[in-house]
Amino acid sequence: MDYKDYYKVLGVEKNATKDQIKKAYRKLARQYHPDVNPNDAEAERKFKEANEAHEVLSDDEKRKKYDQLGADWQRYQQAGAGRGGQGGGGFDWSQYAGQSGFGGGGFGGFGDEGGDFSDFFSSIFGNMGGGRAGGPRPAAGHDYRADMELTLEEAYHGGPRTVTVGDKKLRLTIQPGVEDGQTIRLRDQGAPGRNGGPTGSLFITFRVLPDARYVRTGADLTMDVPVSLYRAVLGGEQTVETLSGPVKIKLKPETPNGTKLRLRGKGFPLYRQAGQFGDLYVHLQVQLPQQLTAEEKALFQQLAQLRGETVGIPS
Repeated sequence: MDYKDYYKVLGVEKNATKDQIKKAYRKLARQYHPDVNPNDAEAERKFKEANEAHEVLSDDEKRKKYDQLGADWQRYQQAGAGRGGQGGGGFDWSQYAGQSGFGGGGFGGFGDEGGDFSDFFSSIFGNMGGGRAGGPRPAAGHDYRADMELTLEEAYHGGPRTVTVGDKKLRLTIQPGVEDGQTIRLRDQGAPGRNGGPTGSLFITFRVLPDARYVRTGADLTMDVPVSLYRAVLGGEQTVETLSGPVKIKLKPETPNGTKLRLRGKGFPLYRQAGQFGDLYVHLQVQLPQQLTAEEKALFQQLAQLRGETVGIPS
C-alpha cells in the first residue's frame, strides 16, 4: 500500500496553519467538484483526494497521528523498503492500527467501512472519521459567479447595489474605487454544501464602462479641457468638471495649446483607503473661434499686421 502525502495533495507545507489548509482545500474542491466536472473520473479522483486530505489535516488528533506515521514511514524508506519490515509493503502498520483511535482492526480491516475514503485512510484511521467514514462525506457547495456593470461615476462613489443570482436577490455595498475586472467574494452565498459541507461563495466581477470624458489609469484620471483662444492668450479662470464637482483653475497669459496641469487629489479614490485619492491630469485644448464676423476678421488682420504677419488668401 502506497503512503499518501496529504500535504502534497493540498499543495501546502507541513507547517501550514488550519486557515491555509482550509483555503487550499476549498480551492481544490471548487476546481474538481463533480458539479463542475461531470463525467470526469480524474477530477472526481482529485476531489476525493482533497476531501480525504482535508479530513485528516483539519483535525488536530488525526494530523498528529498522521505526522507520526509520516516520520516512521520516512525512516522505513531510508532503511530500505521491504527488508525486515512487517505489514503491507514491508511496513509495520500494526503499531498504528492497534492504537486506540486507529481502528483497532489491523491492516486492511476497514476497507469496507471507509466509503469514499482510500484503503490508506481506512487502514490507519478506521472509524476516526467522526462517524462519517461509513456514510456520505461532507462536500463544499460550488461557487457562483456574476458580472456587474458600473459607470465610472458609480465606481467612483460606490454605494448600495442589488445583484440577482438565480431566484435570490442580494444587496451589497460597493466600496468606492473599484477597478474594471476586480472581483470580490461574498462568502456563503453560493450553492449549499452537501451532507453538512460548507456553503460555496459568490464571486462578483465588476465591469466599469468606458467614459467619454475621462481616461482612468489606476487611481489617476486624464481629461481634455477645451479653452478659448482668448483665455489662453490673455489668461483667466477656467472651470474643470471633476467627478467630485466643478473646480476653477487659473490660466496664465499665453498658455500654450496642449499644456498639461495636475490637480492633486481630484482623481479616483483608492480602494478601501478612506480619504486617499489619485490625481486628475488636465490637457488644455485651445479652441479656435469659428464663424467670425467681418468685424472680428478685421481685428485679427490688424493683430496680424502688428505682428508682421501676412495673412489672407491671395486672389
